[in-house]
Amino acid sequence: MDPLTPDQTGRAAEQRTLRLQVLGLNSVEAEATFDRVARLAASFTQSPLAMVNFVNDERQMFRGMYVPPASPDDHAAADSRGIVFDLSDIAREAPNDYGFCPHVVAQGSQLALDDVFDYPRFRGNPLVNDMGVRSYLGTPLRDHTGVILGTVCVADVVARNWDRKLKEGMQELTETLLSEFKLRDSLLAQQQELFAVFDGAPFPIMLTEGPDHLLRYANGKQGAAFGMVPQFSPGRHVLTGLDAVGVFNAMDDAFRTGRTTTLPRASITTYDSPAPQDFSFLCTPVRTSPHAPISGVLTVAMNAQQPYPGAEQQVFAANVQERFEQLGAGGFGGPLPGQRGGGDPYAR
Repeated sequence: MDPLTPDQTGRAAEQRTLRLQVLGLNSVEAEATFDRVARLAASFTQSPLAMVNFVNDERQMFRGMYVPPASPDDHAAADSRGIVFDLSDIAREAPNDYGFCPHVVAQGSQLALDDVFDYPRFRGNPLVNDMGVRSYLGTPLRDHTGVILGTVCVADVVARNWDRKLKEGMQELTETLLSEFKLRDSLLAQQQELFAVFDGAPFPIMLTEGPDHLLRYANGKQGAAFGMVPQFSPGRHVLTGLDAVGVFNAMDDAFRTGRTTTLPRASITTYDSPAPQDFSFLCTPVRTSPHAPISGVLTVAMNAQQPYPGAEQQVFAANVQERFEQLGAGGFGGPLPGQRGGGDPYAR
């Protein structure tokens, strides 16, 4: 395979980053699914270190990881409770010049290093100096659309012979994650159906992703009231009016605690009204798949001065939240109470 040009490499990184954003994987939060795959990889290959690593255009994100327990007591705990990590010296992220996974992503094929010291281009890598890695086996992690998202890899502190059986086993293990990516895409398709309902909602609604509250979606009412901003822009920085009245603090609480948070009353001047208006904000944590950690926050704003009864607003907001939570459990229903026509989405 001919090496990619710098322009091709840059476009591939941009495509990969966008795909990670769409799938809700463009952050460092650990996930049980990926941790289990890392543990299986370590067990299958008898390696002390294993990772499920996603690589964007800026960094590597180890959303799945297995390292040896720190003590004999931890070994016993690992047998009884599952995975135990000693991550005091190992972060869940690294720059793109660290380790060997970026090479796997760039070349798009499995990389087996029986002894790193046999390869001048690799033996000076920081991973060798920092962790004493001597051998490495990395497999490209592709989704069901063919995009390489990162790697599933194992490493050892001694030279190893990565034979054909181990290489094929790692390839098969990596392919088990295809169903996870398909599930996420299925849920995203259902989200789009729900977004079509949101577009006609009489209240501002936005969906943000991650602890930085990147704007994933907002309906027309949200854009008209609080400003139209690009998709995946950091909400706190681009929606400064909402931040000033404490909306993003409430969203922080929802994301951190996993519980719905309410900002009961906030006065804010909107783009579609010359005078300040009073809003309440309901912030509901959401997931991109049933067993995934909290991935974002669904925020519904209710304007106390609009000509809709307060009870109707509360019912609509509660149903929006319930319907979105059903997506995480694999369910999807019909129209929401209070649905109205019109409304143009932004941040789609």
